[in-house]
Amino acid sequence: MSALKVLVVGGAGYIGSHTAKALAHAGHQPIVLDDLRAGHRWAVRWGPLVEADIADADTVRGALEDHAIDAVVHFAAHASVGESMQVPRKYFANNLANTLTLLGAMLDIGVKDIVFSSSCAVYGHPRRLPIGEGHPLAPVSPYGESKLAVERVLHWYQHSYGLRYAALRYFNAAGADPEGEVGEVHDPETHVIPLALDVALGRRPWLDVFGSDYPTPDGTAVRDYVHVSDLAQAHLLALEAVRSDGAPLRLNLGAGRGASVLEIVRAVEEASGQPVRYELASRRPGDPAELVADARAAQRRLGWRPERSSIDSVVASAWNWHRLGPERGA
Repeated sequence: MSALKVLVVGGAGYIGSHTAKALAHAGHQPIVLDDLRAGHRWAVRWGPLVEADIADADTVRGALEDHAIDAVVHFAAHASVGESMQVPRKYFANNLANTLTLLGAMLDIGVKDIVFSSSCAVYGHPRRLPIGEGHPLAPVSPYGESKLAVERVLHWYQHSYGLRYAALRYFNAAGADPEGEVGEVHDPETHVIPLALDVALGRRPWLDVFGSDYPTPDGTAVRDYVHVSDLAQAHLLALEAVRSDGAPLRLNLGAGRGASVLEIVRAVEEASGQPVRYELASRRPGDPAELVADARAAQRRLGWRPERSSIDSVVASAWNWHRLGPERGA
């Protein structure tokens, strides 16, 4: 595939910044569009930054035109299941309505290729494990509903306007760039691995473990953790596939195995050499007991392999990032 100019929407964030790096290393030019409310200026290292909100259709259209964009990779979204249960209007406004603005600008300019950051939350409570793409789509949170709504829009835009798309359903993104250039920084932080690492580093007193009575081996929730650099590579491969044959893609991205919260605690203790104090708390609304991906379709369609996604590798890379202090890039 020839070199492309790719608009990375939300590219100053966690997965977006890793994907911008992967695009640049593959010979493409990432142009980041981000309002920096959740992203970080220091994470934009491989191309220019357009500081803008995707709700501003004129600015988005201008970025597409001014940079002669060939394709879009779209990450910009609110992504907390718990928060979405409390303020669903925030999630539908940003995740759905603002995506419609982005897609409208793309169609106005004639940009027809997009890779969309979806989520395993589109499946809701699993009826069988591992979860394949044929599993019923039954979200149990406004976050999951907002992602599924965009997938349905993409389907109809492909049918009516010739939009070419890939919707990548992540399981739990985790870890950090192996070279230490970018990593995970959220405010507030809600992800278990960085929270556990903060306990090991003495930055917080304990880790809240939400739910200890799930029907899992140790009673805590089980999730499929996939390394963020593996996710970034999947976006690159998905873009190549969309450009080459135009067939819509809806694919799971996961390691294909689960780890419980207490297993994460033990892995962090092993990587850091420090104890991780935790306290058991009630389950959070909308949290399934176990989520594990069947990602064989991504392996078959894209040739993708989650090579860095063992729990030991994920936690070790995150530890290397967090112990040095993400604020070094701020």
